[in-house]
Amino acid sequence: MSPSTPQEGVLGEGEPARDEVLQPQQEGEEAGEQEEDDGFEEDEAPTHLPFAPSSVLLDDTTTVDPSYTISLIRQLLPQGSNVEKEFSAKQGAPEEKGVNSDNGESAQLEDKDPWEECGCILWDLAASKPQAELMMNNLVLEVLLANLHVTESPRVKEICIGIMGNLACHESLVNAISMQNGLTATVVNQLFLDDSACLSETFRFLAAVLRSSASVSWAEALLPDEILLRVLWIVGNTLNSTLLEKSIDFLSTVIDNQDVTAILLQPLIKVGLVDHVISLLASEIEKLSDESKFDRSASIDLILNFIEELSATDNCFELMSSSDQLIQVLDKIIKLPDKLEVSSYCASVVVILANLLADGKHTVPSLSHDLPFLEGLFDILPLVCDDNQARNALWCILARLLAQAQGIDMNSSSLERFVSLLLSKFTLIKDDLESHRVDKEVELSAEDAYLKHGISASLSMICRIMERWIADKSSLSEEEAALTQSTIENARKLLNYCQNYDV
Repeated sequence: MSPSTPQEGVLGEGEPARDEVLQPQQEGEEAGEQEEDDGFEEDEAPTHLPFAPSSVLLDDTTTVDPSYTISLIRQLLPQGSNVEKEFSAKQGAPEEKGVNSDNGESAQLEDKDPWEECGCILWDLAASKPQAELMMNNLVLEVLLANLHVTESPRVKEICIGIMGNLACHESLVNAISMQNGLTATVVNQLFLDDSACLSETFRFLAAVLRSSASVSWAEALLPDEILLRVLWIVGNTLNSTLLEKSIDFLSTVIDNQDVTAILLQPLIKVGLVDHVISLLASEIEKLSDESKFDRSASIDLILNFIEELSATDNCFELMSSSDQLIQVLDKIIKLPDKLEVSSYCASVVVILANLLADGKHTVPSLSHDLPFLEGLFDILPLVCDDNQARNALWCILARLLAQAQGIDMNSSSLERFVSLLLSKFTLIKDDLESHRVDKEVELSAEDAYLKHGISASLSMICRIMERWIADKSSLSEEEAALTQSTIENARKLLNYCQNYDV
């Protein structure tokens, strides 16, 4: 798609995307609990926009005649506009040949809008830095802004913002883009459109500039509460997977850039960021049980990854660790019977939970005696075996919960259930530990040392539970002991393994 080395966030566009329109925000708010076809259209947009025709896609060795690119810009000029006069003064009268006669190619625009076709080609060309620089030197921003000010067409707006988004992916051009008179306000105003494709491109543009050296000025432009509330409303109401991806990516950029975080994160929290994303996750998880819904696994992944980022920030930790709704949602995911269906979620779930339990001690007592919850955690072990961070988080959660269980009086019935659970998960425990033996001669990283502590503490707690249960069984009569002899032998095997495992 890109004529040069791909830039982060660069997209190509050649065919019209489906026009997915949002219902006005006011209607959505007044409707309250309506059917799911309210708000954003439910039809899923493609996860990536379609490529341009092969005839206009470039590779690293392709050279495009500058006059061809300039002729494309000319085709986008709004008739009678001031920028049309300025462009004509700069470039002179247009050539007679059509924009698609370059290199002897025959025109194929009979069934297409010429403006749209030229715009889509420019969209692709803007992925190339030399072409982007040429466009910038030939009034492309002025032309795009003029179109945004006069058009009512969502498709025209989408193409204009899309071209800007590709231009903004070139760091050397970002300052010039940001200094363009009226551009910042015009782009921010696009957030109040009701078209999913336009909104997707607007968020993509904003994510690009927030990653750039001009991030501070753009962050400040987004500060008004009405803008931040609109962003959260879009995130919470879209049923369009592409728009959800772009809006979550925008919010992730706010967290990833320290300068932007300092400006925007606290205002976003103030207008309800944490509650919005937790409610969104709860809503998506609820849909898992409804087979008539579209597959939303990609959406859930996006939301969980973002919540994982939030849970690691000091600003959000207190709100998240005290959120009963978040704990309930994580609990529901961990207890899902078919872990393979949610395997992609498991890493984020355990990392979030580990972050919340780091200081959220009020959640531990209820979880530590929830055996289905503990069973779900053990079942996740093989699903995160290749993810060091998630595996580390999981063992630390187990250590904390098992320690809490030891600190509370456990009657014989509870002890019996704990032992039964641990024995049923012995194979999972052993497989995980045996597949991650560490060379003693290699110096441990801080992460490995933390993991070692979590494993050691967990095994120590398991030993205490097994020792107590075996001791209780030693007081049984010969007849009772005979009935449980095989279980006692299995318990001793688990105890022996945990005692002798060299962490």
